[in-house]
Amino acid sequence: MSDKLERYRKKRDAERTPEPVPEATPSPSDGHAFVIQEHHARSLHWDLRLERDGVLVSWAVPKGLPGDPGTNHLAVHTEDHPMEYLTFHGEIPQGEYGGGTMTIWDTGSYETEKWSDREVKFVLHGERASGRFVLFQTRGKNWMIHRMDPPARDPLPSVEPMLPTERAKPPRDTSAYAFEFAFGGRRLLVPVEGGRTAAAREHPWLRELAASFGSRTAVLDGELATLGGAEILVFYDLLYDDGHSLVAEPYTTRRAALEALGLSGGHWQTAPSWPGEAGPVRRAAREQGLPGVIAKRLTSPYEPGPSKSWLLIPS
Repeated sequence: MSDKLERYRKKRDAERTPEPVPEATPSPSDGHAFVIQEHHARSLHWDLRLERDGVLVSWAVPKGLPGDPGTNHLAVHTEDHPMEYLTFHGEIPQGEYGGGTMTIWDTGSYETEKWSDREVKFVLHGERASGRFVLFQTRGKNWMIHRMDPPARDPLPSVEPMLPTERAKPPRDTSAYAFEFAFGGRRLLVPVEGGRTAAAREHPWLRELAASFGSRTAVLDGELATLGGAEILVFYDLLYDDGHSLVAEPYTTRRAALEALGLSGGHWQTAPSWPGEAGPVRRAAREQGLPGVIAKRLTSPYEPGPSKSWLLIPS
């Protein structure tokens, strides 16, 4: 019987990597376990592994599982992995094959609908990943993965930024608003999907931010501002989070979801917000030489274009 782990062993040195490197030839099995690992290696990707005949047949999926049947994702067929990899997570040393951090993104069982050399149809039953998928070979080790059932999430919103209406004085009912600094910078919507963002084409440093999201999909609203002599991307709204559109949700819900992300880095931060604090925030804006403050109605949804729910009040 051929050793299905021969290629796996040749790529790894058991004395240098914490990965399991079993010496024995795997025994046939009829189990149906799967694992998806998030792998921060040279480039972020997800490893899909399906138990088959005593090993984990594996594909590297750069953008993760597709959430919509209208979009197929690349899946690169890699060497079979040992069953012990079902529970493996840790740091593979740099310089070794696959060097980087690996975490378990999801695990569970699956059903096989078809398995051939060029096509695999299966149904995942996991905590985060579920549904019918098909893997099909395109060329060499390159395959594609397609979702066969309906979308598992809301579609990404395609909207224009919400813009404030200028007003000379704060609203009378300040308790109905949150107050934020107006930075006078350039607005920037940042979509993040599969650990990547199209905004990185213009701002390469956003690749680090996108990678930190892993498989979490989001659309962030922010502003490129100059603070302390440095350009900072200040985020103050969240339009989409982890498969759910927040556009119709009130400001308070979107703001809570944004703050829960804990966005803070060398080039970006979450804008501070003070509900009901019109006077102090306006004075602070004046002292810092900022153009003014934005009053945002707590109950307002995200409305593309000019809106009377956001008020720009000069400092």
